[in-house]
This record gives sequence, structure tokens and C-alpha cells, in this order.
Amino acid sequence: MSQEPRGRTGPCRAREGGREERMLRAGCRAALSGRLLGSAPLSAAGGQRPGGAETGDGLKRTPLDALHRSRGGRMVPFAGWSLPLHYEQGHLQSHLHTRRRCSLFDVSHMLQIRVYGRDRIKFMESLVVGDIAELKPGQGTLTLLTNEKGGIEDDLIVTNTSEDHLYVVSNAGCAEKDLAIMRGRATELQAAGSDVHLEVSDNALLALQGPSMAQVLQAGLSDDLAKLSFMSSITTTVFSVPGCRVTRCGYTGEDGVEISVPVGQAVELAEQLLGVPEVWPAGLAVRDSLRLEAGLCLYGNDIDETTTPAEAGLMWTLGKRRRAAMDFPGAAIIMAQVKEKPKRKRVGLTSVGPPIRPHTAILGPEGTPVGTVTSGCPSPSLGKNIAMGYVETAHSRTGTALTVEVRKKQHPALVTKMPFVPTQYYMAN
Repeated sequence: MSQEPRGRTGPCRAREGGREERMLRAGCRAALSGRLLGSAPLSAAGGQRPGGAETGDGLKRTPLDALHRSRGGRMVPFAGWSLPLHYEQGHLQSHLHTRRRCSLFDVSHMLQIRVYGRDRIKFMESLVVGDIAELKPGQGTLTLLTNEKGGIEDDLIVTNTSEDHLYVVSNAGCAEKDLAIMRGRATELQAAGSDVHLEVSDNALLALQGPSMAQVLQAGLSDDLAKLSFMSSITTTVFSVPGCRVTRCGYTGEDGVEISVPVGQAVELAEQLLGVPEVWPAGLAVRDSLRLEAGLCLYGNDIDETTTPAEAGLMWTLGKRRRAAMDFPGAAIIMAQVKEKPKRKRVGLTSVGPPIRPHTAILGPEGTPVGTVTSGCPSPSLGKNIAMGYVETAHSRTGTALTVEVRKKQHPALVTKMPFVPTQYYMAN
């Protein structure tokens, strides 16, 4: 399980401190700059997020805040939280280390909710497009919280636990909105006699990602990780810390887990994991470039309230039963787009020249605008520029030659199949 991942390229040609490394840093800084904005803490109506201690600057702190600082983490504001952008190893080396070995990410800023009650599945399916009823105990799925116009309010991971509740993880930037939507719907169903109630978890959330994850984590587990498939979840003791939920998932394209750990023991567990030489700490910059190489969307950039699953290439999240029933928010609009084809589609792009940044114009063969970049940075694994964005459907076929406009100059770009780097998700036999 700790074998070198398949389909890997050789080391990036960029040298630390060289021109390509400077371009890489600049490109990722630009990609992140629009998202490193503080946001107000959750209101009393939305529910203050437990575990997020605030300080004088209005930013919330995760339980690992002091640990990040002691290890040289450069702290920046992100979705109302203070989080590490990168560590002293530098972005390039940290990114490649995650691809070759494994890294630990603090994702405690993400919202964790437990949904209880005999009508919990009916409640969840009234909000999302996924087939939650078909999930076996311990099985999870990525799904989309949609609105009546077919837009995506958030992307969530919903797990049907073995402990009689649903476990839902959503994005920090959408936490207040998601809570308001979920609590509003729960109140409606309760008034109609349904049995459902929500509990916001104050657990910390750690993500251990990379090809050597299983080797590292297995040393601290009595359970056999070889039996835990991608998007499966168990509650177990991790390195003597009881009551941890381990879910085999992540945001890097690598084999990995997310560990929901009681807040009082989060530092203890993180220090034990970081005590393994194989494990490096990693921050937001690495998380962003890894997820882009894996072709994964970032909410607020690549998907939002104005984007439909059909446009985003996320129709695979809709279960067959849900498509037939058309009983999720925005179903009529979304299914009409499937039949008639959307006017625009999310595509991957590769290019040469300067890094492609968000909001870069995508031009067609005649030099007219046909779309816009939503995410982009130089790829540390591939040594070339990668991006994703939306283009008119007529220009979305893989292999289509387009151009991107960077600093008022046009540069060749090619519509490229995603993921850019092969994913390594683990499926048990």
C-alpha cells in the first residue's frame, strides 16, 4: 500500500529559487489572492462554529494554530479563519512531497454536521442531488446542495455512518449559508411531523494525504486499512486517541484520509503524525495546486450559485433514482440542460508562457472571447501551466486549440482532459 503511485512524472524541472520556481510561487499566490479574505464569524442565528476561537483580528483559530506557528507556518486569512499558506519547506517541495510520500493538512475550518432522526435521509435528499438512501453504513458520497434555479450552493461529503446519523462536511466559506439552509429545512420538516435534528460538531479535522499514508496510519490503528475503500468511513482509535472518525477521502487526488478528532486531542494526534519523518505539514497553497492537478473544483471559483451540475461536468453526482424522481431543488432546469446540452462547460486547459490566472479571458480561433479561467497555476508535477474554466460548448472538446490573454498578450492553450495528474484513490478488493 506504500508503493510509489502509478502514472507519475519525474521531478519538476523547476529549481528552488530559480525562474520557474518564482513563476510557480507567483502563479499560486495570484490564484489564492482572491480567496484569502476574512469573513465575518457565524452569526448567532446561523450558529457560532464551535472550536473556532477568535482573536482581536476577527479571525477564527483552529486548535492547531500554535502548532502551525511553531513549525514556521505563514499564516493568512481564509474564509474567516487564520490558516497556514505554506511552511519553510516551500510550496514546490511540499507539493512534490505529498505526491511522493504524504503530508498533513489542517482542515478544521470545514463545517462538520451530524444529522439525526428517522427522517434524516428524507431531509438530506430534499436538499441535495445525491442518492443518500442507497449509501450503505459507513459509505459516503460527494454531492451538491442546489437551489431552485439549478445553481450549486455548496459541494458536500455526506456519509451514512454506522451510528444512526449522517455525517456532513461542507466548505468553511459556505458554513453560515449551509447552516441556514439546513436549519430552515429541518424546521419545515419538523413542523410537518418529521423526525430530524442537527448537531454541529466541534471536532478538529486533519487530512493525511499521499501514497505512504496507509503505511503511516496503519501503525496507529487496530483496524485494517486495506479493508477501507475510497469514500468509506469508520469510527476508531488513532494512535491512542479514541473516538476518531476516519474517512478515506481527500482533496489532493492521492490516497488519503480525513480524521475527525475530538478537539481536545487534536494537537496530540497531529504531533504524533508529524513525528513520523515521512509526514510533512502542508498549507493552503499546496492544497490548491494539488486539487487543481486532480481536476477538482474549488467552491466560489469553479462552481457557485450560478453554476449548474451540467455546466460543471458534475452530473455523475446525480443518482439514477434522483434523476427519474426529479425531487431535488432545481431538478427541472438541470435535467433540461442535460437533454438540450448546456451553453457552456467546464474544461481543463494547458498552456505555455506566463501562468494562467483566474479571470483570464479564453479566446476562440478568431480571437473572440469564448470563456473565462476560474482556477489556474503552474503545475509542480508536470512543469507546465494548467487551468480550468468555462467555455462555450462548441469549444469544449478535448484537443481544441484556443488562446488565453495574459497581460494583453495572447498565448496558445489546449483543452485538456482532467485530471491533469492521474488520481490514486484506493479501492479495496
